[in-house]
Amino acid sequence: MTLTIKFRGVSVELNINESLIVINTLAVKRAALRGGLWSTAGKRVEKPLMQTLCKLYEVPEQNYIIKLKDKTTKSTDDDFEREIDFYLTEGKNLYKCEVKLMGRGNPESADAVIARDSKIFVADKLSDTNKAQLNSLKVEWVELHSGYKRFKNVLENLKIPHKDFTGDIEIVLDKILADILK
Repeated sequence: MTLTIKFRGVSVELNINESLIVINTLAVKRAALRGGLWSTAGKRVEKPLMQTLCKLYEVPEQNYIIKLKDKTTKSTDDDFEREIDFYLTEGKNLYKCEVKLMGRGNPESADAVIARDSKIFVADKLSDTNKAQLNSLKVEWVELHSGYKRFKNVLENLKIPHKDFTGDIEIVLDKILADILK
């Protein structure tokens, strides 16, 4: 096997070992770019997504916080601080919410919940292992790929006031997004 790379009239032939190194390097770079793009997109939609879920279930505004004045939380060893995505509240209880939109069964997903000591985890997709781990940690979770309706269970389990959603999701989402993104 020989791989030939041509650029501006100059070509280089690579043997099998060199070809595998180039292919592996390109695959790693592609994965890094893809992960970075997902992460950037995720950061932009985390808070609006949580606001939308709260508004969909008519959670009173006093029962969620988009951003605390102190936007980070100290780690258990106080060496560094981590940003919290969103908070749900009930009385004096402040529940940290972690949102990850990075693809199916991301093995690091539950790690983020542990690192931030979050009570609620919202992700686009979760593996069965992730779900089992979250359940064993007694972390409430929502897998958006399976639908948003599990968020109602989270609200009920944490005794956060809300109303059942019964409307036309398309119409209601248009109104909610117009309100959030204004």
